[in-house]
Amino acid sequence: MREVASESPGPSGSLHHLEIWVPHLDRAREEWGWLLGELGYQPFQEWPTGCSWKLGGTYIVVECSDAITGTAHRRTDPGVNHVAFHAGSRENVDRIRALGGDAGWYEMFESKYPHAGGPKHYAAYLINTDSYEVELVAD
Repeated sequence: MREVASESPGPSGSLHHLEIWVPHLDRAREEWGWLLGELGYQPFQEWPTGCSWKLGGTYIVVECSDAITGTAHRRTDPGVNHVAFHAGSRENVDRIRALGGDAGWYEMFESKYPHAGGPKHYAAYLINTDSYEVELVAD
């Protein structure tokens, strides 16, 4: 069992951590590791069934738990549809979007880029091999 990170508390309502159960740990480690690294996260913890990355007081876990009940994630099923990250400048969003396909992250809503979320919202929507969706929002 992994040790849970203890930090001084963040502001009330801020995200402490996110745990994503995945069907293929090695693939998730590569795909999520690339994306989170591009966003400034650093490798944090590793154990036989998972790993994590940390940025400030927030950490993100991918884990292939023995308790997982399925073999596929469907973002259109009830539950979390996607996770949105601040991604810095518009140029950085463009850069990550351009490189994503080589790292297992593929563009969604390509014909509406960069305003799929509305005319004043600059973001890239990416989906990975296992159908996890992220939104990269420009500041």
